[in-house]
Amino acid sequence: MLVVVLAAALWGLGAMMRVPRSARWMIIALLLVAVIGVQLVFPDGHPLRTATGGSAALWLIVIGMGALVWVYSRFIVRLRARTGVDAKPPASAAPRQGGSFSESELNRYARHIVLREVGGAGQKALKNARVLVIGAGGLGAPALQYLAAAGVGTIGVIDDDTVENTNLHRQVIHKDGSIGMAKVFSAQAEMQAQNPFITVRPYNRRLDENIAPELFAEYDLVLDGTDNSATRYLVNATCVAGGLPLISGALSQWEGQLSVFDPARGAPCYQCIFPQAAAAHLAPSCAEAGVIGPLPGVVGAMMAVEAVKIITGAGTPLRGQMVIYDALYAENRSIRIAPRGDCPICAQTRA
Repeated sequence: MLVVVLAAALWGLGAMMRVPRSARWMIIALLLVAVIGVQLVFPDGHPLRTATGGSAALWLIVIGMGALVWVYSRFIVRLRARTGVDAKPPASAAPRQGGSFSESELNRYARHIVLREVGGAGQKALKNARVLVIGAGGLGAPALQYLAAAGVGTIGVIDDDTVENTNLHRQVIHKDGSIGMAKVFSAQAEMQAQNPFITVRPYNRRLDENIAPELFAEYDLVLDGTDNSATRYLVNATCVAGGLPLISGALSQWEGQLSVFDPARGAPCYQCIFPQAAAAHLAPSCAEAGVIGPLPGVVGAMMAVEAVKIITGAGTPLRGQMVIYDALYAENRSIRIAPRGDCPICAQTRA
């Protein structure tokens, strides 16, 4: 009690004299050092030693606990500073998602924030990003899950299909109890259960040219995981017209591929590489040819990684490159791809 009273008196006196807080903490630290010195120098039973606790171990424990609390508080302060959570945005700034993070979000995204390539600015960019995913099936399922977990603020998903029993070995966002439910609503429920801090916009309909331009205009980035050629060419043309990056993935049996098609930034578009849709017998669907269950998870997660890189500006996205993953023989290949000068979709935009 004597030490507590002395500490309180010194702190109050320092406050009255307008002594800086750092100097007052230094005075308290010196008082504790003096108390420990009393415990170590004076013999057992000495009145001064008894009045100040009677044991140096007690004060060492107190100091240790205080040090732990101080270190933790400094870590939280640094984390908040890196995310800009305490910064006042300029009057002209009006971020779509409010910009700041709650304590729960800071804790949730801490492993992102400590990455040098992401940091607080990158996580805030993810929070303010708007990403549209075409399809909630094999590739859409893992991409949606990881985009939600990463904290992408607004995620749109368009699909007109319903969950079937045959989907469940690979489309892991859907559960047995969701059979018969629209895929977009099944995915929305799982994403918001995983991360309540995001907004999910489900569009339970087929994408067509009547709605594509207006829908895409609401987003910054598009991921295409469909297995329908007509939809792929429509998505590509709409992205080129709107200047949106397109992350496109595809699957077949044991093999997957992905690339970032982005003519506005020097990369080819999808139609540069695939001028015409493959004949039906050359590109059978998963229902016809089969697909190994974990493969969509691998390629869909890679699509989500590319989305995070583009949004945060980290690393080098797959513009001008196509990655081909052969799961059967555990091989990865990366090939260079270039714009086609006579491409009817993007040649004019590069001129």
